[in-house]
Amino acid sequence: MATCKKKELIIGGVMLGTALGYLLMTLKLPGHSGIDAAFVPGLLAGMLCLLAVIQLFSAFATAQAPADDVPHVDTEDTGSAIDVKTVVKTLALIVGYIALMNPVGFPIMTAAYLYLQFMVLTPADQKVPHLTYVVIAVITSAVIYLLFREAFDLMLPAGLTNF
Repeated sequence: MATCKKKELIIGGVMLGTALGYLLMTLKLPGHSGIDAAFVPGLLAGMLCLLAVIQLFSAFATAQAPADDVPHVDTEDTGSAIDVKTVVKTLALIVGYIALMNPVGFPIMTAAYLYLQFMVLTPADQKVPHLTYVVIAVITSAVIYLLFREAFDLMLPAGLTNF
């Protein structure tokens, strides 16, 4: 079995195991009729299970080895290397987001997090469109907050109103 195929199978297996674990945890959440606190986690767990199954099927469906007359292209060499600085910045943003969520509030922290994450993910050779990023971050934060508050009837940390 080729190394690439083994990696794909391992990734699919880990994804499926994680998805099933997450699904089991969501089944323990209290629920009532209609959309409740368990709806979105259950939906996400189901989607993750589906993606894991697709990953496993695609690993089995790939060809075993290239034909002798077809030149082999090593796909691992053509991919880009992991940008460690971007990963560290993203993890720092996530930790800061979680730490400041309750005192500052969901709407403000989500808008700030999205804006900063957009800047981190913008390629270095491109100009950062600050106004576009701010508008997208604020609108997304407001829509998510209102969706949870009005449609799902779930309260997210409002934040600065506690002072």
